[in-house]
Amino acid sequence: MTIQADIKSLSQWEEYHNRPLVIAGPCSAESEKQVMETAIGLKETGKVDIYRAGIWKPRTRPNSFEGVGSKGLPWLKKVKQETGLPITIEVANTKHVYEALKFGVDILWIGARTTANPFAMQEIAHAIKGADIGVLIKNPVNPDLELWVGAIERIANAGISKIGLVHRGFSTYEKSLYRNLPMWQIPIEMKSRLPEIPMINDPSHIGGAAELLQDISQRAMDLNYDGLMIESHCNPKEAWSDAKQQITPKELGELLSNLILRDPIPHDKAQMNTLEELRQKIDWLDDQLLDIIESRMQIVKSIGEYKKKNNISVLQNSRWEDIIYKSIEKGAKKGLSRQFINDAFKAIHQESINHQMEIMNGKKE
Repeated sequence: MTIQADIKSLSQWEEYHNRPLVIAGPCSAESEKQVMETAIGLKETGKVDIYRAGIWKPRTRPNSFEGVGSKGLPWLKKVKQETGLPITIEVANTKHVYEALKFGVDILWIGARTTANPFAMQEIAHAIKGADIGVLIKNPVNPDLELWVGAIERIANAGISKIGLVHRGFSTYEKSLYRNLPMWQIPIEMKSRLPEIPMINDPSHIGGAAELLQDISQRAMDLNYDGLMIESHCNPKEAWSDAKQQITPKELGELLSNLILRDPIPHDKAQMNTLEELRQKIDWLDDQLLDIIESRMQIVKSIGEYKKKNNISVLQNSRWEDIIYKSIEKGAKKGLSRQFINDAFKAIHQESINHQMEIMNGKKE
């Protein structure tokens, strides 16, 4: 990974915030009055660092409200002049980039659909090459870490050093509490791979409902995210898009006041020693867990040899369904979530199939 050499440091963003960075504003710019009223309300909270508003809205279906377009950019410029708040908008093509630069937009953000399109990302990278501007990159709609990394690389290769990431969740066909599944393990892995790049959480698009914003925001802070991007509207009930997930500036101020900010690292020797003792216990248990899995795979190999000798197929669906059903039931009694048990045993089952296929065919799958 060569990105780290291109991103100078988190200090590139220090001009904007102390943790957490707060980006807020309406899903869509609808009128000059609505944009200004919302901005003034957010400024009065004393907790918002950057003002956001959708100018062009990528919609799934045609004939939906797709944003006011370029005529909304002067409204945002006025927000910047009258409140002093930096402004950020979403861009999805080169025209958007040029319009944003012309009106002095401070930060661009790239939406999930665009992040998933390498051609669009490359065009945007060419358009911003050499510009002194910040760029926020949302995760792609599908849970593909490498696609997200590729988008970062394209922007970094254009000479942009102020890069931030926005975790907005991942689309799914599954019925869920969330509009987009958080899949927290993916942004956690990204933070591990690229710790220099700020990670911002978008609880509005993860939750899709105002009542979920507090819990999601707190979860992000507990995981040491650098900031939050939350949709706020002066009158959410009348919003032209995503009304259910927007809150008023006053409600946003209350949400932020209720957040508990935790120390990212221990501050004294006693805390360090206590954590080290507990981590050593976890390390010992992890070793035991690996030994148990190894023993399980040895039995799996014996089963594979028996199946090969007796010409029995590798996959036995009824047996797998029995294992997962019983495991979920037992896991629930031990305080383990259905999702965790399902994911863990699916991985173990796949590894078991791989071992048996190796025996059946004399090669690894």
